[in-house]
Order: sequence, then structure tokens, then C-alpha cells
Amino acid sequence: MGRIGLLANPASGKDVRRLVARASVFDNQEKRAIIRRALVGCIAAGCNEVIYHNDAHGICRQAIDETTGINAIPVDSTQMGNVLDTISAARAMQDQDCDVVITLGGDGTNRAFCIGWQDAPLLPLSTGTNNVFPNLREATIAGAAAGLIASGEVPNHVFTQQKCINIEVEDQRPDFALIDALLSSERFVGARALLKPQHFRSALLTRADPAAVGITSIGGLLHPIDEESDTGLWLDFGPGGCTVNAPIAPGLYESVNVAKFQPLALGQAVQTQGPGVLAFDGERERTLRPEQKATLTITRTGPRVVDVPSTLQWAAEHGAFKQNSI
Repeated sequence: MGRIGLLANPASGKDVRRLVARASVFDNQEKRAIIRRALVGCIAAGCNEVIYHNDAHGICRQAIDETTGINAIPVDSTQMGNVLDTISAARAMQDQDCDVVITLGGDGTNRAFCIGWQDAPLLPLSTGTNNVFPNLREATIAGAAAGLIASGEVPNHVFTQQKCINIEVEDQRPDFALIDALLSSERFVGARALLKPQHFRSALLTRADPAAVGITSIGGLLHPIDEESDTGLWLDFGPGGCTVNAPIAPGLYESVNVAKFQPLALGQAVQTQGPGVLAFDGERERTLRPEQKATLTITRTGPRVVDVPSTLQWAAEHGAFKQNSI
């Protein structure tokens, strides 16, 4: 019997974009209900062994306590109430050899998890703001897919390894992004959200998605690139090109000036430099000093994400849920 990892970010779905845009709120009660439904699916598919991050709000712990038939133990991770908890939990789940990890959050939550475990086997459920990476999916079925994987009922081909952006910052620690890395002319991290396109300088995208919200939508409305393509997209912002009316946050369209854009192959490095702030997956994270350089490269070394429909399709074709013969 394998193990399923479980992590919920209590801060996801609650940032400033609820005030300045029209983003949805995912409160902790709803997250707890999502986890309960996922656990029911896990049990139905034959796995009740769970390793969980005991977040400061007790979201996972309470959901587990309300579900019968689950054998669960918390991972040894930090309790600082910030992103370091997610990174620490990811490392602990890697040490525990989790077969698959269900995450509740947005792009930022999953980025933090992958800083701790870059090629983690993930089943991400969307409860955040920028949700290009995780999907809005019924948790009962997601839990069943995770249970099938952990119980050994389905092969590894139901995972797809994702692209990511590896960032080398001059004289500082490296960094990582799943969907986009953007340089802004702003000088402070502040409230993190990217809401002022007049400050955008350049961006590298692993996906350019015209049907998404956030920085990826800008590229998507110019030159769509999906997660399966072995290319990315580089954007230079400013006058001299075109203006794109793009949804940079839920319920918020803005006119964005794009001077030029260029598809890039995997492994093809680009360089940018400060002063400014580097934002990863929709949130400002790092400050660059004047003339300090950052080198960005897209590789296919990111997390391995579960294809839920393919998992259930394979299971159905091989009778994984049959309890007697027809």
C-alpha cells in the first residue's frame, strides 16, 4: 500500500485581489470540505494511508478527523505561518516517499511545494487566485485518482512532467517558477500581486494561455503555447509593438503594451537585470539591485502532474472498481 500526501494552504484564495479585483474567496471551511471529499475518493479507490501537513489552521487535520477509515500521520515540518511551511512539508513528503501529493492552492502554493520537491508527483486542486497550474476539479474524483495511483492500480504513464523556469540570480540563491517569471520596475515586493502593467518590463512564460488569467494570458492572446509544447515565450513590454487587452487578474482587464515577443526553445537562456522586482507565478518575490543580473531558462524538469481523466479511464478499462464479475 502506497501513501498519499496532503497539503492545504490556508492563505490561498485570500490576498489583495479580493479588494482590487473580483477574485473568489476560498475560506478554510470550504478547503476542509474539499479535503473530506478527496479522502472519500481515496478510500473508494483502495488507499487510506495519508501523510499530511498539519497547517496552523488545522485544515487537513480536521478533515481527517471527520473522515472514518483513514490512517494519517503528520509530517515533521515548520509551523511559521508562511511559505516556508509549504517548502518544508514538501521536503518531508519526499523523504516519506509519497506516491502522489494532493495540493490545495494556486500557482504560488504549487511553486512553493516544488521549491521543496521539484519533480514531485502532484495532483493540484485549485483554491487560489492565479490558477493556471492547478485545475478546478471535483475533489471526490481527484481523490479516487490519487488512491488508484497509491494502491498501484494504474501505471506511471498517467503522470506528465511539466515545464518550469529555472532562475539564476547573480550573487544570490537560485529560484524557480512554474508558469511565468516577470521583471517589474517596481522597487518593493509590497502586496505581491501584479496589478500595474505600466511597470512590467519583461517576462518568460512556460505557457501562453489565452483562456487563463494572469501574465500568461498576455502571451496567450499574442502567441498561444500549451504545456505540451517544448517551447516557451519571451515578452518585452513597452511601446513600439502592440497593446493587448488582457485579464491580468480575476475580474480585471488592463491594456498592456508589448514591444515584442519571441518563442524560445527548452534550454535557451535569456537574461534580465535590475533594478526591479522579480515576480514568479503572479506574485512579486525578489528584488534586483541596479545592474544585478538574472538568467532564466525553461526546462522540462518540473513536477509530474496526474492526468485525472486518463487515470480513471485506464482504471475503468481494467476493471479497477469492479467488485464482482458481470
